[in-house]
Amino acid sequence: VQLVESGGGLVQAGGSLRLSCAASGSIFSINTMGWFRQAPGKDREGVSCLSITENSTYYADSVKGRFTISRGNTKTTVFLQMNDLKPEDTGVYYCATSLTHIVPSHPFVPLIYDDWGQGTQVTVSS
Repeated sequence: VQLVESGGGLVQAGGSLRLSCAASGSIFSINTMGWFRQAPGKDREGVSCLSITENSTYYADSVKGRFTISRGNTKTTVFLQMNDLKPEDTGVYYCATSLTHIVPSHPFVPLIYDDWGQGTQVTVSS
């Protein structure tokens, strides 16, 4: 699966951005699509993910109520609507897909994700 993210940019605190991830290739086996981010000097962390088969969504505590993950009409696109952005949301955002079904207690284990995009930079100024 090939993944291409878009929609990143520079925004002031309190603003909004919508990230998009376009998937191509062997998309029919995808069960999970997710977003991760990595801030400078920090580990990559899970932000949100979506189960294709169960249509269930998961969010990191730090983004609940502010971010919304959604799919396009097919498996090829996933979006991340980010509202009320904060400086601590700054980082490179990566789209990822997995052939594995989400384990609800641990939805953001990076090892279960098989394919990753190149990332898109999000910068939130204070």
